Amino acid sequence: MKILKTSMLAIILTFSAGAIGNLAYAETSTDSPVAGEVISHIESALAEIQNSDFNTARVHLKAARAAAEKISGHDDVVQAANALVIQGQIKTKGGDIKGSSDDLNKAIELYKSL
Repeated sequence: MKILKTSMLAIILTFSAGAIGNLAYAETSTDSPVAGEVISHIESALAEIQNSDFNTARVHLKAARAAAEKISGHDDVVQAANALVIQGQIKTKGGDIKGSSDDLNKAIELYKSL
């Protein structure tokens, strides 16, 4: 009887560990497409900034900020990256190509860390 109880306990623990592992994997996989979308918009904005097309760059930056709101978890990293995107928007509006590019590159690195 003791062997049966021990075997059942081991089986239950194995199944529960497997279920928890799958849930953790599913949570991380849902964030990466959204972060990829944000990075894509920021990279498009950087390309437009280099071409001095600031209006199109601002459209991409607005889309990046809207997509970033869908990212769940990692609130401190997302908040810091969003602050850099906002600073990049402000510098883009002022025509500061180098400053906005620096801020947006830093934001991309933060989003890639997700």
